[in-house]
Amino acid sequence: MLRLEVVNELTLKVESDGYGQDVLFTKTGAFIGGECPGNKNFKFEKCLLGPEGNPMQALMGQIGRRFTGENLPLTKVTMSGQSITYYANEEQHVIVVPLRQGETLSVESENLLAFTEDCKYGIRFLAQGVISQKGWATSTLTGRGPNAYAVVLSEGNPIILSNEQSGTTLEADPDAVVCWTGADPSFELAMSWKNLLGSRGASGESYMFQWTGNQRASVLIQPKERNSGINLGMDGGDSGRRPSRQTWGR
Repeated sequence: MLRLEVVNELTLKVESDGYGQDVLFTKTGAFIGGECPGNKNFKFEKCLLGPEGNPMQALMGQIGRRFTGENLPLTKVTMSGQSITYYANEEQHVIVVPLRQGETLSVESENLLAFTEDCKYGIRFLAQGVISQKGWATSTLTGRGPNAYAVVLSEGNPIILSNEQSGTTLEADPDAVVCWTGADPSFELAMSWKNLLGSRGASGESYMFQWTGNQRASVLIQPKERNSGINLGMDGGDSGRRPSRQTWGR
């Protein structure tokens, strides 16, 4: 079984207990170091089509991810004994998200660092993505076993908003959202003549993801925004910012 933890906020540490064979899927090129007793007992294999075991399913999954822009080059790491390996990506903050059986994490592929074999990897369409940098689809990871973990990346230390217990209304800039579990958001578009003209009185917050009390979710938000999908102002100014690098609390 694998044990995942974050080291110094920026590095993922993966420990294999050596009982049986363990598998981890990572962003290609994310491995930075490792150790094991005796000879090397972990190996790397590039996933040409995807992590799905069935070749036809893998091919269809690859086509879908390429079509939606959610394709992530993956490497399969197989550990056949006791070992510790480390992974990172461009000094981005690392967050480990445990997933319960049947629980789904929605995440941008660019924010995904690794996931265990007990996660089902897929894509799902989000129509509201047309107006932001998030695109038409989002990657999904669904827990299907006792060792289901996803590891995500954030530009800077993230915050977590949750209404799973309180039932409050949550609102977040789509260009700052890294991932969420629970219900999908609705989309709020706040347009006015000030937004269109780029007036000083415009809020600069023209579109938002929203989770009401009937849409229970936990949302991870990074402190740096992606460039907006479109500029809603007429003055040429930016209404968004660029992305940059993120353990998940329950």
